[in-house]
Amino acid sequence: MSALAPTKNLFYLAACALSLAIFNTSSIAQSAPATLSSPKAVTEPLQGLAHTASGIELSNAASTLMIDAMRPDVLRVRIYPKGHPAEDASWAVLPEARKARVSVTSEAAGFSTSALRIAVDANLGVSVSDLAGNVLQSDAAPVGWDGTGFKVSKQKTGDDHFFGLGDKPGPLDRAGQSFVMWNSDTFGWQESTDPIYKSIPFFLEMHGGRTIGILFDNTFRTYFDFGHERADRYTFSAPDGPLDYYLLYGPEPKRVVETYAWLTGPTPLPPLWALGFQQSRYTYIPRTRVEEIASRLRADKIPSDAIYLDIDYQNHNRPFTIDSASFPDFPGLIHELAAEHFHTVLITDPHIAYLPNQGYMAYDTGKAGDHFVKHNGQDYVGPVWPGPSVFPDFTRKQTREWWGTLYKDFVDDGVAGFWNDMNEPAVFVYPSKTMPDDVQHRIEDPGFAPRTATHLEIHNVYGLENSRGTRDGLLALQPNVRPFVLTRATYAGGQRYAATWTGDNSSTWNHLRQTTPQILNLGLSGFSMSGADVGGFAGSPPPDLLTRWLMLAAFQPIDRDHAAKGTRDHEPWVDGPVQEDIRRRYIEERYRLMPYLYTTAEETSRDGVPILRPLFLEFPHATSDDHPLDQDAPGEFFFGSSILVADSPSPEEVAPYTVSLPSGLWYNYWTGEKLDRRASIGTRDLEIRDPTATATPALPPITVQPGPGDLPLYVRGGSIIPMQPLVQSTDEKPSGPLTLRVFPGDNCHGDLYQDDGMSFDYRKGAYLRLHFTCSVGADGSLSVDIPKREGNFTPWWTAFRIEAVGWTSSATQVSIDGHSAALEHTKLGWAATVSDTGKPLVVVFH
Repeated sequence: MSALAPTKNLFYLAACALSLAIFNTSSIAQSAPATLSSPKAVTEPLQGLAHTASGIELSNAASTLMIDAMRPDVLRVRIYPKGHPAEDASWAVLPEARKARVSVTSEAAGFSTSALRIAVDANLGVSVSDLAGNVLQSDAAPVGWDGTGFKVSKQKTGDDHFFGLGDKPGPLDRAGQSFVMWNSDTFGWQESTDPIYKSIPFFLEMHGGRTIGILFDNTFRTYFDFGHERADRYTFSAPDGPLDYYLLYGPEPKRVVETYAWLTGPTPLPPLWALGFQQSRYTYIPRTRVEEIASRLRADKIPSDAIYLDIDYQNHNRPFTIDSASFPDFPGLIHELAAEHFHTVLITDPHIAYLPNQGYMAYDTGKAGDHFVKHNGQDYVGPVWPGPSVFPDFTRKQTREWWGTLYKDFVDDGVAGFWNDMNEPAVFVYPSKTMPDDVQHRIEDPGFAPRTATHLEIHNVYGLENSRGTRDGLLALQPNVRPFVLTRATYAGGQRYAATWTGDNSSTWNHLRQTTPQILNLGLSGFSMSGADVGGFAGSPPPDLLTRWLMLAAFQPIDRDHAAKGTRDHEPWVDGPVQEDIRRRYIEERYRLMPYLYTTAEETSRDGVPILRPLFLEFPHATSDDHPLDQDAPGEFFFGSSILVADSPSPEEVAPYTVSLPSGLWYNYWTGEKLDRRASIGTRDLEIRDPTATATPALPPITVQPGPGDLPLYVRGGSIIPMQPLVQSTDEKPSGPLTLRVFPGDNCHGDLYQDDGMSFDYRKGAYLRLHFTCSVGADGSLSVDIPKREGNFTPWWTAFRIEAVGWTSSATQVSIDGHSAALEHTKLGWAATVSDTGKPLVVVFH
């Protein structure tokens, strides 16, 4: 019997008592309320009511409710059997965040902070409001218990919208749908497939122009229902584990995303090369094929930075081995690729071939250290790619440290990144495609009480801890080199350790459409560095689909072209020169925008705001009723804060489609054409809209009909976008000035961040940061201010090229700090080149 059994028996008895009370007191609503309401007022004393410095603790006959204010806008809610609190530990939440507390003002049966008011009713029902009295979240029924399981029910209206939960397929908005969290190997998943590879139990709820976030921190198989079963409530539940959730208040969605990064950690700053184009296939074999791919990328001048090697580089698919027959002199190959400015990424699956006494180092050292999970007292063995395999027990710190040492030879050879695949963990023999529920994991990790847990509890964090072991191991081997780790399976907080992708998608137009909402919801769930297999993994894309996918992926965080065995080639040059030219053009544009992309990546490493963003993250009040504008524009998204990508909602069609631009001044990225949409609603996009105010009618969407090689892009007026001359890899030093492309408008500004792109020296001041501003004078002049550099990193450029897009002043002069300079006419407007000495500059077009 498990060591947890006595606690679980008490939990069960308490749950039964509370279930009876719930049965006698709860009622079922028949229709969705128009607004959220508070629970009924307390009419009888609560048992064990105690105000604490940071919140409140209350009990009834069966359970205890604890609510703590971690910040004025962040609450932690826990319910457990009376007298038996759950362990205060988390794989997802940062220790310093979990311990954070603020003082509160006590009220009769609740408390308030400087942002929120919390009330609790006699059934331990919780209601959270802002200080103006707007109910943000309210229990729809008391917590329902079923043995060790439970369900939390919240009120829902027809105007609620839900986002997040990682890369679940389907629409961006989760309203009306239900989901299960159980990391699963789902080759060729479809739009209706659930679950797939990740379990990120975090979501945003938008209601009445206000946004909250909920992290349900439970690693068991959890369930979420956003009005699928009942339109008047949403629920989250689990069959076991702690009832422990965090509420994060905005009111703006961007604020919630930033707070989630505070809670679970942001995506770290990646190495610069990881933002370049990446070429992959299952599988490039033998060595000569890899060399052929690298040579063709360079010969065809397709900018690229990485080549991936899938499992066939290994000896019989055994991790941490080399097939020396197909890959003779493997270190020589890595060095050869590096000389051509390619960074090699190797797959390293978590299963270790079960090969006792056969000289397989990974198995022998793992066995000697007792690093494998157990089943019935023995190492668990299950079939995967190498055949019978054992699985590292990643919940042990010492096992993760051992795992990290396995990368030493590859790192010494010059391998740049690693790919943790199959880490749900996938096992081939069972219908569940994973190991049995009663496999034993030993939790031996700082912050946790040492104990043994079943796979039911650890399954969803197995991939997270696998990627954690990889990242930590690489840092131990190269402390001043930023690791690049790509993981397929993960849990909330996994963005601290690895980038991710959407798994084994398919070469279909529908899966191209799915890519945008999946990456957007991953970004809202903490994973700013994410992508999808470009072209689709399963199947062979027709030429127009592959071209369209490569075009779109140029404006996504990770741009990796990948394909399965048995499919036709996916490389950019297949299908002839016409298609290759289009594909190259968009990859080249990505590299021109690399300063903008890298700056955005650095920003997300600090504030958690993702690289790829839904429209509502930048314009939360762009519609008269505050519904997310994304509902009207399913193909649109923001690439960083300034560039709006407007793909067709049906990219396989050639018919015209509409583009919904938020209120404001916009510019066509390709032509510089100005689109003035300042007459539409949404002029108060940083405020909560007054529901009684009369909205200005919105301007209608614009209609576009792009050609086969065209992807509409629009830039917000008031943006300054840094760009660079074209290079063939991020290792190459650009030749020429840094371009500052200025799109005049209100609050005109832009940012630039630079460092060496690979080390942590930026933490010691080896970086460059600039914040540009611009303004339009009463005389029509355009002034661009370049400040003094921040940081001590020396950049690659010695001059700025200032491009004034759409500037139509009749004057034809430019001055730099009051001195005349040459003015150049361009297809986008006017330009001037000025020397950069690191000192402040003012450039005026007049």
